[in-house]
Amino acid sequence: MTTEMILMGNESFWWYIILRSKSNCEELFYYIAQISDSMGSEVYEKQNCIEAKIYYRSDINIEDCVRKVSSLLEGFEGVDIIEVGEARWHPWLKKHIEAFPPLPIGNRLVVLAPWHKEDAPKGRVHIYIEPGTAFGTGYHASTQIALELLERNLKSGWKVLDVGTGSGILALAALKLGASEVVARDVDPAVREEVEKNMILNDITSGLKLDIGDGVKGLKEKVDLITANILYEPLVSMLTSFSRLICDHGLIILSGLLFKERDSFIDEMAKAGLTMVEELSKEEWWGVVASRQVR
Repeated sequence: MTTEMILMGNESFWWYIILRSKSNCEELFYYIAQISDSMGSEVYEKQNCIEAKIYYRSDINIEDCVRKVSSLLEGFEGVDIIEVGEARWHPWLKKHIEAFPPLPIGNRLVVLAPWHKEDAPKGRVHIYIEPGTAFGTGYHASTQIALELLERNLKSGWKVLDVGTGSGILALAALKLGASEVVARDVDPAVREEVEKNMILNDITSGLKLDIGDGVKGLKEKVDLITANILYEPLVSMLTSFSRLICDHGLIILSGLLFKERDSFIDEMAKAGLTMVEELSKEEWWGVVASRQVR
């Protein structure tokens, strides 16, 4: 079982939708949870199938969520909604706090929920994230990969573009690691509240521009570094645009990919004129640093 669970709010229950597939659809389940405004998800591998239990706040209209998930499943044969219901959490606060201990990443970073400010470990760059509706708490392996590659490759003073910013965690980390400015882009206007909340937690008052838009459409200004922690298909579709938007010395950090997609993705990078500079894997997830130049 893999889990990216966010318990929040003061409700006594949360809605859930359970999906089932006979094939390995973990990436699809993760994608659906991400763009259907869920609080998080649990994915279970069973003997003859794989299931995902996707959670939603109690104050939303679950029928709207069911319609949205159903539309996202169109074209995917053998993937079905098998149950919709309420999940009741009685000791929710204890679970919520215990679910997010300080998380050291790489050599310099540590991701923390705001209630750990008093006992934050010294000697590391603190990235405070309020667990909320936007994805990117730092506790998913793909986010950890992106953060570690960012720590290793970002140079002080660089301009950064973060595509699919979610909670803003990569954008905030880039600023705290020395970026001069960051454009944080996301297609979902709902992330604005989460990003602004996390900016306050991290004492970020300048240098970050939140831009609501689809991928890199309409962007022309070149940057030194692009980060994107999304999924295989949208990343492949933007590779050529990423190559166009980075400076000659620029780098692209891409995560949200399964390790089994590695070889195929490297082939797609080559078609876009990109070469691999560095790679990193955690659990079944994989990330890569790409460049237009052979280094």
